[in-house]
Amino acid sequence: MTVHIGAKPGDIAETVLLPGDPYRARWAAERFLETPRLVNEVRGMLGYTGTWNGHPVTIHGTGMGMPSLSIYVNELIRDYGAKTLIRIGSAGGMQDRVKVRDVVLAMTASTLSTPSRGIFREVNFAPSADFGLLAAAHAAAVARGVPIHAGGIYSSDVFYDERPDLNEQMQRHGILCVEMETAELYTLAARHGARALAVLTISDHLLTHEALPSDQRERSFGDMVEIALAAAFA
Repeated sequence: MTVHIGAKPGDIAETVLLPGDPYRARWAAERFLETPRLVNEVRGMLGYTGTWNGHPVTIHGTGMGMPSLSIYVNELIRDYGAKTLIRIGSAGGMQDRVKVRDVVLAMTASTLSTPSRGIFREVNFAPSADFGLLAAAHAAAVARGVPIHAGGIYSSDVFYDERPDLNEQMQRHGILCVEMETAELYTLAARHGARALAVLTISDHLLTHEALPSDQRERSFGDMVEIALAAAFA
């Protein structure tokens, strides 16, 4: 048990899927895991552990933004022994070729700042995905016929962005989409010797202003979860 996670020793699997929304954690656990059981609900941040094809899996919420994710990922790795951490979340498309409902695999994550910035000081650390997970996720998506993109993404530290010039530069440099957590996840995984990947569903688009209707999100997010699970145990 930690300050933010009430799970007992042995309650957390070595493989953890990380949605931002705790209710999405519940939805994914109930839909994709066998015999899921609630292992954490401290501060309303839900975590469930069950099995997928016989493999132990935990699905645990992280909240919104890098500071919140940093708390849970630090404790999951250091106190519970998590070794493979895959973010499953939504993102906003930033390129014309990236469509709503497509899935993006984050090879790298650019950012203005992260909770880890103070450690690196003047160094601009480049956080990146585990290649084995990324390759397996790409193969899983292709096998399922899911539109897939792999490349750099942008992890913003604000939701209500008032820097259109910054978005323009991200688009100019080929950034596929924007979200708020991956850069810190990749940094923490590198620090602690864990594997990490972000598998993201495009739920809205900064260029076209299209947004995925709420009644269609579940099906699209299901593809993302299946890809993440297949990659974790490839």
